Amino acid sequence: MKRILRTLLATIGILGLVAVAAVVFVTTFFDPEDLKPRLVEVVREHSGLELELEGPLSWSFYPRLGVSVESAEARLPDQPPEERPFAAFENGEVSLAFAPLLGGEIAIEGLTIDGLRLNLVRDAEGRGNWQALMERLRDRGEQAEQALAPASAGPNPDADGSALSVALNIASVQVRQGQVNYRDLQAGREMTLQQLNVTGSNVNPDQAFPLNASLRLILDDNKANEAPLLISDVTLKTQVDMGLAEGRHVLQKLALQADSRFAGDESAQKASLNAAESVIDLDQQQLQLTDGQLDVGLLDPRLGEKRLPLAMGFQLDADLKAQSAHLREVELTGPDGLELTGNLRFSELLSAPAYRGQASLAPLSLRPWLSRLQAMPTTSSDAAFGELGLSSSVEGDLERIALQDLTLKLDGSTFNGQLAGRFDASSLTLDLQGDSLNLDDYLPPQTPDAEGNASLSLVNRAHAEPAQGLLPAAWLGGLDLDASLELGELQLLQQHFRDVVLRLQGEQGQHRLTHFEAGFHEGQLAATGSLDARDTPLAWQLSPTVSNLRLGSLMESLNEQPSAIQGRLQSNGALESRGNSLHELKRGLNGQLDARLEKGQLGEVNISRQLCTTVASFAGKSTSREWQSGTPIQQAEASFRIRDGVATSDDLEASLPGIGVSGQGQLDVASERFDLTADARFTDTVDAACEVNPRLRDVPFPVHCEGQLGGDSAEWCRFDRQALQAALGELLRQEVTERAGEEANKRLDDAMDQLENKAGSELRGAIESLLN
Repeated sequence: MKRILRTLLATIGILGLVAVAAVVFVTTFFDPEDLKPRLVEVVREHSGLELELEGPLSWSFYPRLGVSVESAEARLPDQPPEERPFAAFENGEVSLAFAPLLGGEIAIEGLTIDGLRLNLVRDAEGRGNWQALMERLRDRGEQAEQALAPASAGPNPDADGSALSVALNIASVQVRQGQVNYRDLQAGREMTLQQLNVTGSNVNPDQAFPLNASLRLILDDNKANEAPLLISDVTLKTQVDMGLAEGRHVLQKLALQADSRFAGDESAQKASLNAAESVIDLDQQQLQLTDGQLDVGLLDPRLGEKRLPLAMGFQLDADLKAQSAHLREVELTGPDGLELTGNLRFSELLSAPAYRGQASLAPLSLRPWLSRLQAMPTTSSDAAFGELGLSSSVEGDLERIALQDLTLKLDGSTFNGQLAGRFDASSLTLDLQGDSLNLDDYLPPQTPDAEGNASLSLVNRAHAEPAQGLLPAAWLGGLDLDASLELGELQLLQQHFRDVVLRLQGEQGQHRLTHFEAGFHEGQLAATGSLDARDTPLAWQLSPTVSNLRLGSLMESLNEQPSAIQGRLQSNGALESRGNSLHELKRGLNGQLDARLEKGQLGEVNISRQLCTTVASFAGKSTSREWQSGTPIQQAEASFRIRDGVATSDDLEASLPGIGVSGQGQLDVASERFDLTADARFTDTVDAACEVNPRLRDVPFPVHCEGQLGGDSAEWCRFDRQALQAALGELLRQEVTERAGEEANKRLDDAMDQLENKAGSELRGAIESLLN
């Protein structure tokens, strides 16, 4: 046993001495510069590159056996000398493991490249300068392996296969401080990978090995004196199975991190991608990502002081040859209850990317998200935007998105249909059907002093936030719009509408209301109109039609108290205005409006009773019939001319039982104050309110009404005593003239003096003398 051990040790010692002597011989007597021509020739023959080895080739013996080269460049065929070389490096070194040499194998212990420079260019036609190189390497790959084998095996390999074999198991691969420059002349973009560092250990084509990489990505659009579009620091950690034989590369336990800064923003946006496995098939140009997890931390002043964390889990299958991808089992989560699930299929990835799939958003409160984006408006209700959820099919491209088969739930309202738009907000298309919507919840709140008076609250609400405006004017100014909305119920400005149908169309800020109809206070509203949002202030046009509307119900909803006027209102007109608040629109209102009231009732004041009582008192009599509390209005109509928010009418006509009323007046639309002067006359009809001397049927009984629509209706109207005296005096003048001629004129003048200076019994006596 002792002899065997001694023999074994002696054998090992002899082999060691032989190996050491061989290494000393090679490093001492063989000049590596002799390999330069052979390397240049092989590279030119099999790749077409012109290799320039400016620096020396040198051997190293301790602590490892290796060869290194400095200052190497490789140029494309016919590349001008003044251009940057296609590839270059400052120093390259290959070291061999000593022990495998004793067994007849060359095992590469280390591969190090310092200062790698790679310059890639895509020309204006879209062809890259690397494409010819890759095509040639693919065509001559096997020949290149055979040509390089003798050089790797040694200076004098044997043709009978006794040469040393190369064992591709590299203990360490390092690329240090590399840089890749990429210019795309077709797209006008430039990308640079700086500070490129790659480290791999136990690199083996047959089994997975760890790989680490770091780099800085700079994306620029070649515009002078402008910051890069993107600067991103990227790190990568993974286990790589090269799969050279199958052309199928597997990255296991993938961990990719990036800290990115965009132009004009100093905040670093953080993102990390982790995956259980990523499979890259270069031959088939396919990519699979299993159990992917993307985490981002967004930092922006508009999002608050803290980072906004978002996380997305997914599965990915991509086929670059078919320009398609499938993003499956997507689960996007974030703060404030964000939970979005779905899947997407992508097509035309390299030419015109488009996508199609499904998405579902679990109900969440939109208020914290709008506040975070500084887009939360001041609303009347704290519950507005309190709950939003949706499910829909999704399709679109890089410029637009469309939600088909949409089911949208917002604050208790449900909508179905479709919604589409461009990401730059220049186009919007919607076709929605909903059950109900309370728009008042989303308008600015009413002022405290307006509580209890709805009519006043509308005015105060119009003044509440003039800077905010009723509509987003800047957005509407460049918008293309195609909208269709149907609602079972709608509440707007404290008014309730039912069975609402709305159609809007517009291009570049010129919008048209092509159709509107709704049930309103047991009647119907219809309208067409237009809105020009290309300039400030906004220009409105509206042609409304009102059919069979309960006027009393409308007045009660505005004033929150019983209305003095009842009846069915019919109306149509043509209106225009300018502005973006209720106050501006009311003050700028112009146009014309025709209105008719049917089957009406004037509450609390019975005009027939007042007239009959007045006439009876003139004759020294009294009425004995019972009177109802209000005045029936058989029909009333008027046409209004509206100028700068003031509606004026000079053809007011109304028919009461046995009485006709005609008059004129005006209404200030903004303040809701009105002033009306009317003349009431007895008419010889079957529904006469009372028996009247025929001479009085031509006497106008003047009525003056003034007040505010929201005020006490009992104080609105009264007889104009002075006007009545003047009318009766004129009648007396005519009667006396007919009876007594010029001599009676003196008596008439005396009677008129009495009418002007006296009232009560004397006035009654004058009338009695007239009637008798």
